[in-house]
Amino acid sequence: MTMMLSVLLAAGVTASSAFSLRHAGSTTVVSSRPPTSLRMSAALIVQNKGGGHGELGFQLAKNLSSNSKITSITILQDAACNDSKEPFASYVSDIPHVKIVKADLADESMTAEDMQSLLGGQSYEYVWDNASKDATGAGKAVVDCAKAWNSKLLTYVSSAGIYKPDGVFPIPETAPVKSTAGQVLYENYALENGLPFVSFRPQYIYGPKSNKWDYIDWYFDRLVRRVPLPIPGDGTQKVSLTNSEDVASLLASVLNDEAAAVEQTYFNCGTNQLVTYDEVATMCAEAAGVVYVNIQHYDGELGKAKFPFRLTDFYVAPDMAISKLGWEGPKHSLKDDLAWYFESYQARGAMSKEMSFAEDQEVLVTA
Repeated sequence: MTMMLSVLLAAGVTASSAFSLRHAGSTTVVSSRPPTSLRMSAALIVQNKGGGHGELGFQLAKNLSSNSKITSITILQDAACNDSKEPFASYVSDIPHVKIVKADLADESMTAEDMQSLLGGQSYEYVWDNASKDATGAGKAVVDCAKAWNSKLLTYVSSAGIYKPDGVFPIPETAPVKSTAGQVLYENYALENGLPFVSFRPQYIYGPKSNKWDYIDWYFDRLVRRVPLPIPGDGTQKVSLTNSEDVASLLASVLNDEAAAVEQTYFNCGTNQLVTYDEVATMCAEAAGVVYVNIQHYDGELGKAKFPFRLTDFYVAPDMAISKLGWEGPKHSLKDDLAWYFESYQARGAMSKEMSFAEDQEVLVTA
């Protein structure tokens, strides 16, 4: 990359535009001129291309738009996102005052200098990273930039999947984690650099503009086709499914008490309204107008079901965020949300999609 930049600079191309050329087709660059003054309340959201966390940047930007501490918002968006799908299709209409900068966040060669060039030399007091999976490439660049900017807070969206649960539920923030997990390596790198750092660990997320519907669709797929729902164990295992708007308000709650956020560092992220696997089935049936719910419990191997089934409870609680950050708790409940969710399920054509439940049958036959 250094040799390439040297050649381009010799031809009169700036470092910022050189990086743009190297990422032609996948980068939208804002003005490369340095800002006339440091905007000390500027917020940067680094957003991934989609999946379970795909809606969080959008919802967080909407939340921060009404926060008096924030005067400008930029989303550094992974260019691999599909602009015709949600939430990305609603960026312009629903968050029109937010600046969108696109970049190849999967580029392992990206440095802090590259990222700063993409952002036009802007500095950010608050950074939320909802894209990085580890401390390499763009992940390392985010941390390095936050350090160079002397940011007041770097808030990271990690995952509750890094925990090694030992049977204590809800899983506490002090539970052991997988030391080699990429998210843990990111957390460690940020702390090693002395940053004012906060990490949220969410679980299963759903939302109105999601691009991942697997969790709850698993129930509707079977209910509307009148086929059995194979659920492991006795179906009383507890799980938390959290609306993305509640997750966004949790992420924004670091602004309520920045000192407390940094002091605690780690926060579990999810609703405190727990449901069991069987309760989800019953609620989905009610939303879909299905009278008979054919649940078939089984023991042993979990099979290949897309829903995050486990043989035991598996959930976190937002108690720490409520007590330390003054988070008011979730404004949504799964039961109430299933009405619009089922409308979305129908609108997506999911009811008419051809499906095979061969794996379900294998699980039930061998149980």
